Amino acid sequence: MKLSARNQLAGTVRDVTKGEAIANVELDVSGQRLVASITVEAADELGLEPGKRVHAVIKASDVIIATE
Repeated sequence: MKLSARNQLAGTVRDVTKGEAIANVELDVSGQRLVASITVEAADELGLEPGKRVHAVIKASDVIIATE
Protein backbone atom coordinates (compact mmCIF):
# COMPACT_ATOMS: atom_id res chain seq x y z
CA MET A 1 0.00 0.00 0.00
CA LYS A 2 1.30 3.47 -0.88
CA LEU A 3 0.15 6.56 1.00
CA SER A 4 0.53 10.26 0.33
CA ALA A 5 1.04 11.00 4.03
CA ARG A 6 4.73 11.61 4.76
CA ASN A 7 4.57 11.28 8.54
CA GLN A 8 4.73 7.52 8.97
CA LEU A 9 6.18 6.12 12.20
CA ALA A 10 6.95 2.44 12.74
CA GLY A 11 6.23 1.20 16.24
CA THR A 12 4.99 -1.56 18.50
CA VAL A 13 1.65 -1.70 20.31
CA ARG A 14 2.18 -1.43 24.08
CA ASP A 15 -1.46 -1.44 25.17
CA VAL A 16 -5.02 -1.19 23.87
CA THR A 17 -7.66 0.27 26.19
CA LYS A 18 -11.18 -0.17 24.81
CA GLY A 19 -14.16 1.93 25.83
CA GLU A 20 -17.72 1.80 24.51
CA ALA A 21 -16.82 3.23 21.08
CA ILE A 22 -13.21 4.44 21.23
CA ALA A 23 -9.99 2.50 21.79
CA ASN A 24 -6.81 4.23 22.96
CA VAL A 25 -3.86 2.49 21.34
CA GLU A 26 -0.51 3.13 23.04
CA LEU A 27 2.53 2.67 20.81
CA ASP A 28 6.26 2.56 21.42
CA VAL A 29 7.93 4.48 18.59
CA SER A 30 11.71 4.29 19.05
CA GLY A 31 11.32 4.65 22.82
CA GLN A 32 8.74 7.43 22.58
CA ARG A 33 5.12 6.96 23.70
CA LEU A 34 2.44 7.73 21.11
CA VAL A 35 -1.29 7.31 21.78
CA ALA A 36 -3.89 7.13 19.03
CA SER A 37 -7.66 7.17 19.57
CA ILE A 38 -9.49 5.01 17.03
CA THR A 39 -12.81 3.20 16.97
CA VAL A 40 -13.09 -0.10 18.81
CA GLU A 41 -14.30 -1.62 15.52
CA ALA A 42 -11.08 -0.51 13.76
CA ALA A 43 -8.90 -1.84 16.60
CA ASP A 44 -10.66 -5.21 16.38
CA GLU A 45 -10.44 -5.35 12.57
CA LEU A 46 -6.70 -4.58 12.72
CA GLY A 47 -6.16 -7.23 15.39
CA LEU A 48 -4.31 -4.75 17.61
CA GLU A 49 -2.70 -6.29 20.68
CA PRO A 50 0.49 -5.72 22.67
CA GLY A 51 3.61 -6.64 20.73
CA LYS A 52 2.09 -6.17 17.27
CA ARG A 53 4.23 -4.12 14.85
CA VAL A 54 2.29 -1.27 13.24
CA HIS A 55 2.77 2.02 11.40
CA ALA A 56 1.22 5.23 12.71
CA VAL A 57 0.28 7.46 9.78
CA ILE A 58 -0.17 11.08 10.81
CA LYS A 59 -1.98 13.47 8.49
CA ALA A 60 -2.65 16.94 9.84
CA SER A 61 -3.05 20.29 8.19
CA ASP A 62 -1.89 22.25 11.26
CA VAL A 63 0.50 21.75 14.14
CA ILE A 64 0.25 24.34 16.92
CA ILE A 65 2.97 24.79 19.53
CA ALA A 66 2.49 27.00 22.58
CA THR A 67 4.63 28.04 25.55
CA GLU A 68 3.80 29.60 28.89
